[in-house]
Amino acid sequence: MRRFTFIRNPSPADFGNTVAEFLQVLDGPACILFEGRDSARTRALVTLLHGNEPSGVMALLRYLKSGRRPAVNVVCIVASVAAALAPPLFSHRMLPRARDLNRCFRPPFDDAQGELAQEILEILHLHAPEAVVDMHNTSGSGPSFGVCTYMDRQHDALVSLFTQRLIISNLDLGALMEISEETCPTVTVEVGGRLDDAAHELAWEGLCRYFEAATVLRPVDDTDWGLELLRDPIRLELKEHVTLTYAEAPSASYDITLKPDIEHHNFGGVRPDTLLGWANGEARGLFTALDASGRCAVSELVRIEDGNLYPAQPLKLFMITNNAAIAQSDCLFYAVGDDP
Repeated sequence: MRRFTFIRNPSPADFGNTVAEFLQVLDGPACILFEGRDSARTRALVTLLHGNEPSGVMALLRYLKSGRRPAVNVVCIVASVAAALAPPLFSHRMLPRARDLNRCFRPPFDDAQGELAQEILEILHLHAPEAVVDMHNTSGSGPSFGVCTYMDRQHDALVSLFTQRLIISNLDLGALMEISEETCPTVTVEVGGRLDDAAHELAWEGLCRYFEAATVLRPVDDTDWGLELLRDPIRLELKEHVTLTYAEAPSASYDITLKPDIEHHNFGGVRPDTLLGWANGEARGLFTALDASGRCAVSELVRIEDGNLYPAQPLKLFMITNNAAIAQSDCLFYAVGDDP
């Protein structure tokens, strides 16, 4: 069953004046094609893989309403429209009991989310874009960054349209960016917190650069893009049935209590004496983390001393959330060593 609505050269008058009206008109996953001045080339934008991340679709509507024309053809995929519309607007990462769509871009495609991911891949294959940008918001407040599976001048140039931080990750999660190959560089761009006006503005500015620049890939250019590079992050996750809350003091009703302002450490360095929260039990009994070779890395990330939770070494943390549901279904944070 085909899920997508296909729209070519949309009229600004057809989609209402607000992002809610825009999504209501789409009424499900949509593929919008803007014809560019150079019709021989195509780029792709994927957004709203998570229904609680509005910046990409807000920027897309703003571009549609502006009447501007991109430099090349642009295929825009708007995915989790139903999740975004579930009240209250932009509050559901995915619908209840549904898998995280950005973990579904590898076989088997044997449920509704997997079939939707497979259809997205088919659309991208059909249009053969020269590049793909998958735009997201971070779960908590924090600065922007890009993610790719390996570093080269193409990925560097693509990310630099949006941000000056790049994470090179070998994590095999089933994310869209993992389809990246030499003929179609694919990056994730996290523009910042989903409630942050600065993130919405960055999404708009970066989208305009991506749509309208004559060239977004420079594989033979020696330009130093000045990106801050973070390599091989490790995800700290909760073990099954471990309970979590956020509070200013430890809660006896939960296995782990994290400080409510923990997201302020996003992309900041934390030292071994930085209090992250409190925990009841042993670290390996509460957390799971695997390094790039598949070995347990919990002891490299956190330690528990007298019930206090600390970093195990100097670390740089990112993708920290203060949303317990997301922390439990996805991860607490990503971390890399922060060498002095």
